[in-house]
Amino acid sequence: MNVMEEVRKYRDYAIAMRREFHRHPELSWQEERTAARIRKELTGMGISWEEAAGTGTIATIKGKRDQPVIGLRCDIDALPIKEVKDLPFRSENEGVMHACGHDGHISMLLTAAKVLAEHQKELDCTVKLIFQPAEERTNGAVKVLDSGKVGRLDTVAGMHLLPMLECGTISVDPGPRYTSAAFMNIKIIGKSGHGAMPQYAVDPIYVGAKVVDALQSIASREASPMDTVVVSICTFHSGTLANIFAETAELSGTVRTFNPKLQKELPGIIERIIKSTCEAYRASYEFDYYSDIPATINDERCSRIAAGSVKRILGEEGLVKYAGTPGGEDFAYFLEQFPGVYAFVGCKNEAKDCCYSLHHERFDLDEDALVNGAAFYVQYLLDAQEEIW
Repeated sequence: MNVMEEVRKYRDYAIAMRREFHRHPELSWQEERTAARIRKELTGMGISWEEAAGTGTIATIKGKRDQPVIGLRCDIDALPIKEVKDLPFRSENEGVMHACGHDGHISMLLTAAKVLAEHQKELDCTVKLIFQPAEERTNGAVKVLDSGKVGRLDTVAGMHLLPMLECGTISVDPGPRYTSAAFMNIKIIGKSGHGAMPQYAVDPIYVGAKVVDALQSIASREASPMDTVVVSICTFHSGTLANIFAETAELSGTVRTFNPKLQKELPGIIERIIKSTCEAYRASYEFDYYSDIPATINDERCSRIAAGSVKRILGEEGLVKYAGTPGGEDFAYFLEQFPGVYAFVGCKNEAKDCCYSLHHERFDLDEDALVNGAAFYVQYLLDAQEEIW
């Protein structure tokens, strides 16, 4: 099969699907319309499917052999962002937008499904197509896997459109792709009082500021200079009037690293710093550390297979290297259970005004990338079925 030729037959389909999903974005765990349309498309292709975790869908294509079982996964949810770019297919759901390219991810997997269904009798494997909800909430993958409907996979591939890479390129480097991603809430509990008489109060803003400053010592003094560590406090709320010390200050933030060992150590390190800082200034605290998803780490062998796949569809110049990034991705849970690869698919094209970062209110993608991503899904599956089993 000439994969690029087969996928290009469905270029218009890929674009139409992407634009429809873009026009009707839905937030995590609310992807009812999205799921219904995915299922309608799969049914029209003659592909059997089942619901998983509510708005998730797992479809199965059986080739000539039951094994290997190869998973292809995409995410389907949108973000609470107001779209400002005046596209003819702009979001009709005010305040909700596919600003992370998941509309394109759905389109690419559906397009790959069309090609695979058409060539079903030629496949030497079983294919699981996984349309996963709630990636932005970082708990969709866990619930889909916990449903038991994914089963055992011999390998799994996922991908993300990336506006940092030029359209026509794909990165499938081995090792870390995304850092782990954890979130935290910190409540500093002081003693309220008059702003003119600080000696009678315990100022939670002052203590909170000391906590923020002290936490920055983790990257510079607690972790190896060879490790990526991000500890960011992103919200800080306290007080109601200019002359009153509030009793509490509430902070929240995020924590990232590529190092799995350090990931496990960071909650204890952070709490130790919060505790000692609060004690030094006569305050107490409450600490909640949650949604600690692991780093997304590509399997060496699967990355090697994927590199060959990219070269087959895009040529030598299509395969590029891209350093791991401190974003979070719950595909990591798939890679903890099964060997696999996560690809970055370039969608940047400044001439088409497709150069804004993910989660930006003007995010858009060069739709030529849809063909590249769909082709990668198909080519990786064909190559993996020969090498994995």
